Amino acid sequence: MPQPTNSNKKRIIKDYENLPEEIISRVKMEYPYGFANNLVSFTNKEGKRVSALPFETEDIYYLIRMTVQEARQIISDDDDYDDEGNLRDSFAGEDAAADAEDNFDDDAAEEKSPYADKPVDEDDDDDDEF
Repeated sequence: MPQPTNSNKKRIIKDYENLPEEIISRVKMEYPYGFANNLVSFTNKEGKRVSALPFETEDIYYLIRMTVQEARQIISDDDDYDDEGNLRDSFAGEDAAADAEDNFDDDAAEEKSPYADKPVDEDDDDDDEF
């Protein structure tokens, strides 16, 4: 799982449908094989376990709220993904897909989130910082 590389980054919890299109496109490139197998769990401020997809930009570390069912439904409903749940080659071309593969770190994918056992502030607001 990607881990925040800069602890000074703004940290936001946000629902997938409320993300800007540019970020959604970047999330798709980061997770070309779907989201469900990449979700992390954390405890929100009400003490409830919540799942989310981690995603990091230059300035922000996102936790994109979704359940496994929602993650599968998002991919199923998205025409950019094929029937197998894989991002179509036509979405970004070979160069972008190669870049996404180059940025994937097998060791990082196996690591536990640094936030997995810590409560996280989560409101109903659109942008929730954690």
